[in-house]
Amino acid sequence: MLVNLHVKNLALIDEIEVDFDEGLNILTGETGAGKSIIIGSISLALGGKMSRDMIRENAPFALVELVFSVNNPKILEELKKQDIFAEDGQIIITRKITGNRSISKINGEACTVAQIREAAGKLLDIHGQHEHQSLLYPAKQLEILDEYGKDNLAGSIQKVREAFRRYKKMQEELAEYQMDEEQRTREISFLEFEIKEITDADLKNGEDEELEQRYRKLLNGKKILENASQVYQMCAADSGCSDLLGRSLYQLAQVAEYDDTLAGLCSALSDTEALLNDFNRELSGYLDNFSYSEEEFHEIEERLDWINHLKMKYGQSIELILMQLDEKEKRLAHLLDFETEKTRLLTEYNIEEKKLSEACRELSEKRKEEALKLELNVTEGLRDLNFADVRFKVNFSEKEHFSAEGTDSVEYLIATNPGEALKPLAKVVSGGELSRIMLAIKTLLADKDETETLIFDEIDTGISGRTAQKVSEKMAVIGRNHQVLCITHLPQIAAMADSHYLIEKKVSNMETTTRIHRIGQEASIEEIARILGGAKITSTVLESAREMKDLAQVQKNSRVK
Repeated sequence: MLVNLHVKNLALIDEIEVDFDEGLNILTGETGAGKSIIIGSISLALGGKMSRDMIRENAPFALVELVFSVNNPKILEELKKQDIFAEDGQIIITRKITGNRSISKINGEACTVAQIREAAGKLLDIHGQHEHQSLLYPAKQLEILDEYGKDNLAGSIQKVREAFRRYKKMQEELAEYQMDEEQRTREISFLEFEIKEITDADLKNGEDEELEQRYRKLLNGKKILENASQVYQMCAADSGCSDLLGRSLYQLAQVAEYDDTLAGLCSALSDTEALLNDFNRELSGYLDNFSYSEEEFHEIEERLDWINHLKMKYGQSIELILMQLDEKEKRLAHLLDFETEKTRLLTEYNIEEKKLSEACRELSEKRKEEALKLELNVTEGLRDLNFADVRFKVNFSEKEHFSAEGTDSVEYLIATNPGEALKPLAKVVSGGELSRIMLAIKTLLADKDETETLIFDEIDTGISGRTAQKVSEKMAVIGRNHQVLCITHLPQIAAMADSHYLIEKKVSNMETTTRIHRIGQEASIEEIARILGGAKITSTVLESAREMKDLAQVQKNSRVK
């Protein structure tokens, strides 16, 4: 559950820190006090949209930190799959906003917004006005049905998804065979030409490098021969280096025995003479073996031109050209065996389509079983929420095409008055009625949901009186097994609080700030009285608030508990 919220420099909030408890946590405050900012800050920490305008004026950054206490083994296991490990049973999520940048962290380690959102989905569920509007869409209605019946449907849903994946794969493979005979013949002819062009070249890896080296040598053959011959003349011929070096060595040897230094120099000069003689022999051999053939030069030139032509068409190296050859030979074999392969794939496709159809039918039958239970339970829940003569039905229709969710399309129908025909939600219910329907559904899902914390914002839209009392009782029911945070404007819901928090707006030194703090029993009664009586709180209003609080406690002790 969410045990601590810390917010700094966000909108009207200078800095607040608040601890939340188990059960039903109610947040109240005057209009404009900043109630939406509190829930908004939680959404922001969990990956919600942000902008520079959210940062408090003249502040360098905004910060939101959430501390969760997690004891549910299933949630801990799911978090481990994300490499998130509870430290002392806690998960700490922070988001710091600076300028147009934000940094998110889980337990001190930087992470992406996507990772935050995935983790958040396991830790809490925020239910706001946008969500109960989503109840009008068939996709959301199917999602709710699947969530309600997940114990019975999970295996069938997974079976449909796997069958659909195989079906789509076969569909994509079969799509490659959608060509006419003329197109196939044309491609075969072109492939045969390209394959012959490459195979006739008889390419060998590394051949181009060897040819280029030989080509450069022949291209510069005259210059190589002239320069090498001149070097040989200077080094080996009479009066060349070798002759001069030999005479120098003879002269030095005459006196080397008289001085050790000269003996060392004589030895070094002798080594130099040996090296020069070796060089002269190798250069002489190179000149003797050097040959230049005009015919060879033109053959190499033509071969390189052809290889470069193939490189331009099929790849920038011989290795890539040969890889292209392999691909083209496979494609040719594929086209030559086209009809046989197409028949085989079509047979497999029909088999997969049949399997998918059967899986969808099985899932649909189970969904209809769960839909009957959902209808009964939602109807009962709506009657508890002051829909006295309500009728609720899940209507099924079949999609024209397969999908990963099967072939079912569902639509929730409702009649809220006697004698009315069942109609789609969007054509019947008001905003207040829609929020109550979603609350009834949330109550049903709560016992099936592993998420420990539920947050309700705008749940009391468009309701009052007896209906508000029914909604408060329903909220208390959810609070038995879940931590609930609820912002409300209704005294009936506020009276049902296990923990009551007051959100206030303060003005000091020409600055406006929002604050939140937990209030005790008497302060809670005064706040309920404020909601009941408005600006003027009389003793009668206070007594009514006290009575409302006492009655709520009786309800929790008897019916709710």
